[in-house]
Amino acid sequence: MTQKILVVVVDDSALVRSLLAEIINRQLDMECVGTANGPLIAREMIQELSPDVITLDIEMPKMDGI
Repeated sequence: MTQKILVVVVDDSALVRSLLAEIINRQLDMECVGTANGPLIAREMIQELSPDVITLDIEMPKMDGI
């Protein structure tokens, strides 16, 4: 089997994080390796986990997804 695509989900909504992680983990070729409720937490997680893909909410407190 090929290596899975590693994904980190960043969103201030717990519901959205949960739903996206569940959808991603249902895919045979993808794995959600972490979720963060804000970009400052995500920055450390991204450095630690080295994901292939990051999903970002555009509007979040303290810093936006852009």
